[in-house]
Amino acid sequence: MSSDAAVLLTGYLDALRDVSRTGRRLTRKELDDRRQLGVRAAENSVPLGTLVGRYLGATRQAWAQLPPSARVADRSGADRDRPTAADHPPVYDIAAAILRAADDVIVALAEGYDLAQRSAIRAEEALRREFIDDLLHGGDPGRLAERAGRFGLQLAAHHIVAVVRGAAPFLDADEHTHRVSDAIRARLVTRGHDPLLTTKAGLLVCVVTGEDAESLVEHVPAALGHHRPGSVGVGRPHAGPGGVARSYDDARTALDLAERLGLPVRQLRAADLLVYQVLGRDRAALVDLVSTVLMPLETARGGARPLIDTLTSYFAAGNASAAARSLHLSVRALTYRLARVQRLTGYDPCSPEQRYTLETAVLGARMLGWPDRPLPPRS
Repeated sequence: MSSDAAVLLTGYLDALRDVSRTGRRLTRKELDDRRQLGVRAAENSVPLGTLVGRYLGATRQAWAQLPPSARVADRSGADRDRPTAADHPPVYDIAAAILRAADDVIVALAEGYDLAQRSAIRAEEALRREFIDDLLHGGDPGRLAERAGRFGLQLAAHHIVAVVRGAAPFLDADEHTHRVSDAIRARLVTRGHDPLLTTKAGLLVCVVTGEDAESLVEHVPAALGHHRPGSVGVGRPHAGPGGVARSYDDARTALDLAERLGLPVRQLRAADLLVYQVLGRDRAALVDLVSTVLMPLETARGGARPLIDTLTSYFAAGNASAAARSLHLSVRALTYRLARVQRLTGYDPCSPEQRYTLETAVLGARMLGWPDRPLPPRS
């Protein structure tokens, strides 16, 4: 027996010999020692099957070394001069005691082995989460580069981040989170991606290497499930150590903009929303535009909201008939509202030259939350 095997079996044969003499059960300390040896075996990369095999072999060895009297089932013939059952427990009692001890030991070993495995997984998960968190916040490039290889990431390459917002927050220990994460990983791995997944602020975050945003746009919503409410923001691909942080910011911004604008699209690419970001960069000009063009609508009966909704539907539908259906109005009623907008604002929604100003102002109003909340004061 090798020295490594002897260490893992320390004290076991002595305990079995004592069990064979007394029929006792193993003590709590003896079982705790086996658990610790199970932990040591896992830490030394000894396969659990190998460990159990060594203990079963030791059990057979202990049985073979039992005193002859313990292996005699009757006292007929020449066996009558051997010790009686009063001197030693019957053979079936000894067998039961040894098998029970071996069973208890193997259970304790497996518990220790499993404990070590779970501890290692938790430690690896903590390192992974810390690494992804630093990536998303643009941590120190040097430290990121040192740890990237461990997770199979090439920081010089392009990376894309998808952010999933569900009906309920995504949490680390949640079964739904694990199910969606596994579905995303399975879909992307089969297409050559090795995603990093984590949760952050109730969102599920997916990081992949490459420039093909279409894979994320297609497969992440599919993994979420069409019957489950939720939305997916996909950032633009960016290269370098700060690329993940920039793409993450893109994806978060896409989700936030879609929520503020009430966009019904389930998957949103940051590249498709750049026009909204351009509008939002000059907030003072946006407030000025909304105030100048749309503020007169507040004088209408019922306030500005019905007319803003009418313009939104009209611009989205492209014609009066489709817009009227979406608002459950007659075409005549919708046309009346559009005429009312023209009288109050001086801009004709049906005129190609004036429509752009009105549509931009309506987008700005949605970004600012007007008319549900007051406009910020003009600078």
